[in-house]
Amino acid sequence: MRLIKSVRAMQKEIKRLKKSGKTIGFVPTMGFLHEGHASLLRQSRKDCDVSVLSIFVNPKQFAPNEDLNKYPRDLKKDISFAKKEGVDIMFHPTELEMYPDDFLTHVKVNSLGGILCGQFRPGHFEGVATVVTKLVNIAWPDILYLGQKDAQQAAVLKRMVEDLNFPVKVKVMPTIREKDGLAMSSRNSYLSPKQRQDAANLYKALQHGKSLIEDGERHPDNVIESIRKFISLMNPAKIDYIECRDALTFHPLTELQGTILIALAVWIGETRLIDNISVRVK
Repeated sequence: MRLIKSVRAMQKEIKRLKKSGKTIGFVPTMGFLHEGHASLLRQSRKDCDVSVLSIFVNPKQFAPNEDLNKYPRDLKKDISFAKKEGVDIMFHPTELEMYPDDFLTHVKVNSLGGILCGQFRPGHFEGVATVVTKLVNIAWPDILYLGQKDAQQAAVLKRMVEDLNFPVKVKVMPTIREKDGLAMSSRNSYLSPKQRQDAANLYKALQHGKSLIEDGERHPDNVIESIRKFISLMNPAKIDYIECRDALTFHPLTELQGTILIALAVWIGETRLIDNISVRVK
């Protein structure tokens, strides 16, 4: 595995690989790798000749009061993890390499980036879209791999790729969960043992909502309120949102039909966790 830290060196290496006819799979991450990232890398290895992984904790997607400084980092462990998963190139730039002092450009996906998490984290998806635009232009992948756990992020980036005519295919892979259902996330490391137990109830709450729909409930407010009560009873927590949205467009629904995404964002102590589940109304 090659560890590359400069944009120029990365582009030079990718250009060489492309010239020799190699296909590139790309997994962008903020590091502290886990099995969810591994699932993306394994798919990349199946699909492409070369697998590229980026590790960059992107400051532009954090608000001033968020957890940029304490976001978990362990480069030595990540390098070992990446080698084990057959990564060919790890791109690990510095903040100055990605954002020189005179950096001026930002990418914004308007309405799709302003709802759900975008409402509670203003500027977050602008930061995500900006950094992924840069990373795609640096790595020139044939396929970009994203996780379903970050469903809104995946939707924003798919729309960005489509709108800006990037010659890259986006593959969104299923959420990888712990045995008790908790969606794998680097931020899970913040949780105390008791909070970790409580956090598992979020997936149970989503499953509860899905069961209501499968049993015939068609009013989104009823599903949302039932999930809210479920979380309040089993896991006192601060809820940012619980929403039922069209899984493709993310439009709000007055009646549950088609493929529905039930999404939530909940604070367990000082840790904000997101998760989602989809259900199809036949």
